[in-house]
Amino acid sequence: MVRNWLIKILLSPIALLYGLGVSFNNFLYRNNILKSITFSLPVISVGNLTVGGSGKSPHVEYLLNLLKSYIKVGVISRGYGRKSRGFKMVNVRDRADQTGDEPLQIKRKNPDVPVAVSESRGTGIPKLIGKYPQLQTILMDDGFQHREVDPALNILLTDYSDRYTGDYILPVGRLREWRSGANRADAIIVTKCPLDLTKEEAEQITEELNPGSHQSVFFSYLTYGRAYYFFDPRKKLVDQPGGEIIVLTGIANPEPLIEHYQDRVDKMHSLAFGDHHDFQPYDLGQLKKMYEQLELKIHFVVTTEKDAVRLQPHAQYLADSKIPIFIQPIQVQFHDFGFPHFDDYVKNFLLKFKS
Repeated sequence: MVRNWLIKILLSPIALLYGLGVSFNNFLYRNNILKSITFSLPVISVGNLTVGGSGKSPHVEYLLNLLKSYIKVGVISRGYGRKSRGFKMVNVRDRADQTGDEPLQIKRKNPDVPVAVSESRGTGIPKLIGKYPQLQTILMDDGFQHREVDPALNILLTDYSDRYTGDYILPVGRLREWRSGANRADAIIVTKCPLDLTKEEAEQITEELNPGSHQSVFFSYLTYGRAYYFFDPRKKLVDQPGGEIIVLTGIANPEPLIEHYQDRVDKMHSLAFGDHHDFQPYDLGQLKKMYEQLELKIHFVVTTEKDAVRLQPHAQYLADSKIPIFIQPIQVQFHDFGFPHFDDYVKNFLLKFKS
């Protein structure tokens, strides 16, 4: 603990300089020295104050599933981790290194929805609208710090177990900007909450967040569908498979997935890489070696949908190595404590939107 605090003290001057830089950038936008772009159709931004792990993509997918049956929706993302540059429309046949893993995951699950990547959302959104003029709403993934676009609805996510209220700015903590940046949000979603979260605890967390009069607070949790076979999605994993498994991940926080399988199998191993990890042949060699050492009769590998996108280029190796790998889908659901429900909140916003 002492060493941890010593490191934080040593890093604090860097954090201060970083924070001052962020504050100066926000000052320029706040005083219209730098202009944010608005659009005639509603742009809904989903982002966070911290680096990684709050569940942006599942919440973008939730919004997409909520809206796409009623209106024409497009998605734009930075495409983190891609090797390409500039504006690019995402195709289901693309590779993750061309588009980023999350946009490709969204496109493959929603092939009829226009999905684009662009470092600059300010130039990317007009290009997306130009290609699809029938669009009525755009979902902007990870847009909270990208001030060049002023979204009509700014949604901020914070992890239940690692809320921004107790965090510090980079590199001392995980905050991309000062906690006060949360004031720009229209809605705050506390993500990855326990299934048994009580109304009393929700009220305590709301008090801790201290939302402004313009802000609404919601609480979401993850649900797990039936895992499906990497090579044939029609083949599903039973709910209580037992046996011995390897949880293979390249995400910011694999703990919820590990906890999900904790009581469903007899023995578990974790092979975890950093967020957005670009799997290499050496990594797959590690997986094969670990898999061959499994002892129980029932044994397989579980990974996430986001990781599966990055594993796709290695599909032949996995097939040749006879490694049975299953993909675990997750979905977002919302607690309802008598507050306005999130679905109604979003729909009412769209109904009232004026360009």
